[in-house]
Amino acid sequence: MPFRTMTTLQSWVDDFRALGYNDADILRVIPQDVGEDADAGLIAARLRSVSTTFYVAPGAAEGSTEWSVTFEPREDAAPLPAGRVMALSGELATLAALCSFLQARSEAFLAARGT
Repeated sequence: MPFRTMTTLQSWVDDFRALGYNDADILRVIPQDVGEDADAGLIAARLRSVSTTFYVAPGAAEGSTEWSVTFEPREDAAPLPAGRVMALSGELATLAALCSFLQARSEAFLAARGT
């Protein structure tokens, strides 16, 4: 899908950051290894409250505009005190807002191209 390019995703992340979300600075666009499409990207984030690896990516189905957050498995438990759980909830709220933002942008992108 054309909206999976590194350039488009970076532009959308920049637009999302400009909306003023407190935790938007945790986001970064990284290359996605999807075979022949060397310019494909996805969005990763470095959470400040817990060291869990995750990424934000569009759905795999052709024409999908849905975005989701994938949390990779952890080797160890991650106990968090109340303050860090509160911080994590803010970061997760930002990720939820990002997914909604990206879905709207994806739908608009496809509508503008008549697909």
